[in-house]
Amino acid sequence: MGFGTSLDMARPSGFGVRHWQAILLFVGMMINYFQRVDISAAIVPMTQSTAGAPSYNWNVSEKSLILSSFFWGYVVSQVPAGLLAKRFGAKIVLGTATAVGGVLSFFHPMAAASGWESVCVLRILTGLVQGTVYPCVHTLLAKWVPRTERGFLTTGIYSGAQFGTALILVTSGFIFESSLGWPGLFHLSGGLSLAWALLFFWQAANEPATARRITKTEQEYIESLTGSNSSSQSMPVPWIAIFKSPAFYGLLAGHCGFAWGFYTLLTQMPTYMNKVLHLDVKSNAFLSSLPYLAMGVLCLVVSPISDVLTNRGFISITTARKLFNSIGQWGPMACLIGLGYMTADQKTWAILLLTLAVGTNAGCSCGYLINHIDLSPNFAGPMMGVTNGIAGVTSIVAPLVVGAILTEEEDPNQWRLVFFITGAIYLVCNTLFVIFGKATVQFWNEPTSMSSTIALRNNFENDSQTIAPTTVKDNRF
Repeated sequence: MGFGTSLDMARPSGFGVRHWQAILLFVGMMINYFQRVDISAAIVPMTQSTAGAPSYNWNVSEKSLILSSFFWGYVVSQVPAGLLAKRFGAKIVLGTATAVGGVLSFFHPMAAASGWESVCVLRILTGLVQGTVYPCVHTLLAKWVPRTERGFLTTGIYSGAQFGTALILVTSGFIFESSLGWPGLFHLSGGLSLAWALLFFWQAANEPATARRITKTEQEYIESLTGSNSSSQSMPVPWIAIFKSPAFYGLLAGHCGFAWGFYTLLTQMPTYMNKVLHLDVKSNAFLSSLPYLAMGVLCLVVSPISDVLTNRGFISITTARKLFNSIGQWGPMACLIGLGYMTADQKTWAILLLTLAVGTNAGCSCGYLINHIDLSPNFAGPMMGVTNGIAGVTSIVAPLVVGAILTEEEDPNQWRLVFFITGAIYLVCNTLFVIFGKATVQFWNEPTSMSSTIALRNNFENDSQTIAPTTVKDNRF
């Protein structure tokens, strides 16, 4: 299929193999977020006396260490995971890691009985295997998602994180009050992780060329519009060029801002609702899930809007990335400022602001989150490993900062400071993304010779104003 032909002519109709791969990854994101979020939901009943389940007298600092320890392992495995996915294929790395994480989930109740230190060790190990998720998924997206569908399919897949978070939080309240108790949450995460890993090994493929039952039309369509070289597994990562790129640092700032805000709320929201808003365990679980359900739904709303705006040439892809990332970080910033002045008597407003603060994060799914693929389809996985690893450091620091501030968990004034700090980080990081961010394929994506990505760029406007084929005078790079 030539690059000079119309994109619409090459686009296969109906449900394709790329859509099935997207569904597999969507469910995989849900399952992996079960492993990640279960401790945030369970930490409340684990430290309260409930019938039929053990409880532990852990103080605020110990709970903060438990919540942050996941990211100690998470940070370490990011770059190796991206390199492993590039070298051996993302399918085997992601499937194995999810299965191992599932096994680790089963051991959490036993670790808790041994002490909070043992839980920290398990969370570190869980973080190590979870560190493979985003680099591997990004590697697969660079191979499977055509440029014309990048906003919707990529955002749809990653929205599994929000739906997974919402699902585990909303069901956790019922699990906690059942005969299973809070240990049942970890058993559920473990069982579902193992089941998904088996399905993924059976049905997933690293790229269209190795997929089952894919038509030649769909394969050519995908390969012509991804910009990812089929020989990229053997290409050396241009680390020096990447670390000299201003666009990379803009992307890094956007990623760090999102990570600080998202994980601060993810790890602390159940505690805030319990201690400040005085909600019981079941109400806490359900209401804690609402923001992530809202974010998941909004992800599916903003992504087609982003695709329409760019595919029809209304705005450039670079402008779209900055616009939606600003919605996803400055919107929550405004909500958190208002949340800082809420009290227990204003439960409804507080819950509304929390829901909006997390829900509007959805804009980032069409912002920094897919910018790695914009900049370098061939090295999106390793780049995600670097930015997610560095952003993971903020995820370690955030719960520790909260633990240092909250000497009294029931004090709204201390929570106000937590929210204001988070809002300030959103402000600074997104400003850097707006200044330095780009969404054009960088020269270091093809370090040796002109291949699929160069051909793709010669067929599109360099400023990414539209993804429609351009005339000769517009073929400048």
